[in-house]
Amino acid sequence: EIMGQIGFASEVFNCSAPDSGNMEVLDKYGSKEQQDQWLKPLLEGEIRSAFAMTEPGVASSDATNICSTIEADGNDYVINGEKWWTSGFGNPDCKVMIFMGVTNPDNPRHQRQSQILVPTDAEGINLERMLTVYGVDHAPGGHAHLTFKDVRVPRENLILGEGRGFEIAQGRLGPGRIHHCMRMIGQAERALELLCKRSTSRIAFGKPLAELGGNYDVIADCRTEIEMCRLLTLKAA
Repeated sequence: EIMGQIGFASEVFNCSAPDSGNMEVLDKYGSKEQQDQWLKPLLEGEIRSAFAMTEPGVASSDATNICSTIEADGNDYVINGEKWWTSGFGNPDCKVMIFMGVTNPDNPRHQRQSQILVPTDAEGINLERMLTVYGVDHAPGGHAHLTFKDVRVPRENLILGEGRGFEIAQGRLGPGRIHHCMRMIGQAERALELLCKRSTSRIAFGKPLAELGGNYDVIADCRTEIEMCRLLTLKAA
């Protein structure tokens, strides 16, 4: 929450999305080899990462809709599909992404997808474009629209096992939502601080703005709503 009051704080303390979520996935579900290769340099801030789940062709807020494929072939997995809003890919230090796709199409709905580590320099990854959010491109990180054509990665890059992708997604996204809530509360606190300073320093009609109309009530409502959000976030956590 404290870091949320400063827009660049998460970058300074190496807990920006999607890196924080990817680090949690590797810590909780990754093998010793995966942790040595990818988690340690992420924790040290030596590299950055991306997360590739959302697809343009399906409603990806329901992770069971994901339809990109991860097919076993000898000692490799072969990846095909299309992803967008791949957060973090635009960062020049991005070296790896966690990719979600279907490995077991005949399994029960929540056991069809898997997650796998894909080096960003793997052959067959094509950057279609960088996407904007409300007109802002979030450079140098940003969100990428990518296509994957016969991208090969070693079998040992699969995280946890086939059919465990939805389970991993829930373990990743749940804490991530709590993180975002805490940061937003920090930003709300900062906004309220600026509001109070403005309302007491700006004079109109012979009075500070705070004393005009129902502005004290507006400020009190803001204070109350922030406290409500904080308590709800604590309860959810």
